Amino acid sequence: MATLGVQMMMLKDKVAEQGMWPVLEQIAALDLVGLEVSQIPMDEENVAALERGIKELGLKVGALSVALKPGPVATGDNLTEHFDKVVADCRRLDCNYVRIGMMPFTAMASKQACEEWAAECEGWAQKLAAEGITLCYHNHHVDLAQFDGERIFDIVRRVAPSVNFEVDLHWVQRGGMNPLEMLEQYAGVCKIIHVKDFRVVPLPESAMGLLEEGKMAEFMQAFTNLAQFAEVGQGNMNWPKLLPAAIDAGAEWFFIEQDETYGRDPFDCIKDSREYLKGIGY
Repeated sequence: MATLGVQMMMLKDKVAEQGMWPVLEQIAALDLVGLEVSQIPMDEENVAALERGIKELGLKVGALSVALKPGPVATGDNLTEHFDKVVADCRRLDCNYVRIGMMPFTAMASKQACEEWAAECEGWAQKLAAEGITLCYHNHHVDLAQFDGERIFDIVRRVAPSVNFEVDLHWVQRGGMNPLEMLEQYAGVCKIIHVKDFRVVPLPESAMGLLEEGKMAEFMQAFTNLAQFAEVGQGNMNWPKLLPAAIDAGAEWFFIEQDETYGRDPFDCIKDSREYLKGIGY
C-alpha cells in the first residue's frame, strides 16, 4: 500500500502565517502521514520542524522539490547551486525522492530544447542516485503535447532513463489521455502520484448574461473554461480503479493536491479529500 499524504504547496501560505510546526500538527490530525515539500523555504527553521514532525508526529517526508538551476519555475532549492544541501536535507529527513515540479517553459518549445533539458536531468539523476536519492519528474497537461508524434513525457523518459516519474492523474486527464493507460505505460517508474480530482462546473449565471447580450466571443470563453481542480471524490475521476492501478504501477506515495481551492480554506479541502479516500479504503 502506498503511503498517503499531502502536497504542502497547498499549505505554503499557512506555513508563512503560522509556522511549519502548527501546520504539521494539523496535517497529522487529519490522519495523513506523508509530506511532499514544495514552494516552502527549506531553511533551518522549517527543516528542523520537519525533523521534529518525523520524530514526534510519525510523519514521513516522501519527496522534496528541486529545480535543475535558477529560473522562473524554480521556487526553492536547485541542484546546480544547492546539491550538497539537497542531499543533506534528504539524509536528515530520511527522504529518498526529490522531484522536479515543471520543466522550464523554454524546454517545452521544441523537441531539441526538451531533449537538451532531459539530458541535463539524466546527469543529475545519476549524481543523485550515487547518493541513494531518486529524481522524479512531475507532469502537467503540456507534457502530453507531441513533437514528431512523441509526447514530451516520453521524450524525457527516452533521454533520461535514470529519471522516475511523479504522475499527476488530473493533469493526465486534462491533457487528453486516459490516466489508466498512463499508469500502465509507465509501470515501474511511477513512484509518486498526485491525487486530485477533475471537476467541470455548470455554466455560471454571468455567462448566460453574456449569451443574452449576444456577446458570443465572451460567452464561448466562459464555456470553454469550466474545468476545475477538485477535492478527491468531488469530480469525475474513477479513484476506486485509479489508485489500485497506481499501486500496481509501482507507486509508493499518494499526495493529495489541489492547485486552486477557489476561496475555500485548504485544510477544509484536504479534509474532504481525506474523508473520501478513507471511505474507499485508503
